[in-house]
Amino acid sequence: MSTHVKRAFKYRFYPTDEQAAELSRTFGCVRKVYNLALSARTEAWALRQERVNYNATSVMLTAWKQTEDLAFLNDVSSVPLQQCLRHLQAAFTHFFAKRAKYPRFKSKKRSRKSAEYTSSAFRFRNGKLTLAKMTEPLDIVWSRSLPEGASPSMVTVSQDSAGRWHVSLLCEDPSVKPLPATGTAIGVDAGLDHLLTLSTGEKITNPRHERRDRCRLAKAQRQHGRKATGSNNREKARRKVAKVHARIADRRRDHLHQITTRLVRENQTIVIEDLTVRNLLKNGRLARAISDAAWSEFRSLLEYKAHWYGREVIAVDRWFPSSKLCSTCGSLQDKMPLNVRIWTCASCGTAHDRDVNAAKNLLAAGLAVSACGAGVRPQRSTPGGQSATKQEALRREPQDFPSRRRGRKPTALN
Repeated sequence: MSTHVKRAFKYRFYPTDEQAAELSRTFGCVRKVYNLALSARTEAWALRQERVNYNATSVMLTAWKQTEDLAFLNDVSSVPLQQCLRHLQAAFTHFFAKRAKYPRFKSKKRSRKSAEYTSSAFRFRNGKLTLAKMTEPLDIVWSRSLPEGASPSMVTVSQDSAGRWHVSLLCEDPSVKPLPATGTAIGVDAGLDHLLTLSTGEKITNPRHERRDRCRLAKAQRQHGRKATGSNNREKARRKVAKVHARIADRRRDHLHQITTRLVRENQTIVIEDLTVRNLLKNGRLARAISDAAWSEFRSLLEYKAHWYGREVIAVDRWFPSSKLCSTCGSLQDKMPLNVRIWTCASCGTAHDRDVNAAKNLLAAGLAVSACGAGVRPQRSTPGGQSATKQEALRREPQDFPSRRRGRKPTALN
């Protein structure tokens, strides 16, 4: 059995008119079959308390193809249709395991357009990929080479909201293997003024990609709002808005990839804070900036790369008072207002940079976790009665906000 990591390589491609029409039909059929199967499974449980599995929906698919109304399902490859039924089965499995919400119907406008092909539904020879029901290979822009000798086991074709076509090839990558141990550890504190602050004192600048393109995005959105609903011009304007969003997302993801790759290569242990970004986004004044920082995506990239290359990522409890704790003597400060970025410990007299001090405390707590194998569950509040972390503004007591006038919103920690 191979121990190689399976890795997806994503590329842009430019289909011909015939290929684009075939793929669009396939996307529509995939969405239709998924919704039909979801409706059948929901109805069976609501009316008869009967659970319908993948095998039963596969039989239903065969019957649907034989009807006059759904005969068009025979015009596309059957493999993407079967794959969408498997995805629906996985969605129900996660739902019954309480890992996800109940599956939702796919919308024609809002759902992701994609189709998945197994090895029996495509041909990959001499660097050319040909899908089922097509006579010509896809015009793929090979921005990077596949692993030597790699043969895709799965191909996913998709079209994003900006109209760009992508193909993702799942291959075994023999180059992904544990890196030599370095013995170094680092603490990472996430913020908004600086995207990341390391325990070494280094601060990584926050590029603020969304803010840099905000004027361009606002202009495109205004033009979109002026177009008549349902018109071709409105669709063109919508696509311009989607292109601006895609540009922002691509630049943000590329920046995070560079940062996480560097951290994983240089450090054996990386300690981060276990933030609940979903709760932080409830703060209306900072939600836009927090979304632009993409802390959740940063953690996701860091964790899977650490798993690939034999590194360790430790998440310290979000209530650990990293900002208020002196990294030199360990004394805990009563209060730490947001505007205080540099402070002096009253016990030992050490001057601290707020973010660097927090990163050092996270590193110390993470190493303690690694040594004892237990989670860090410190006190949830300081003697002053307030939370000690970025959750502060979201969990203050009512008496902390004497005025409830409209427009006044609490502030969250950076």
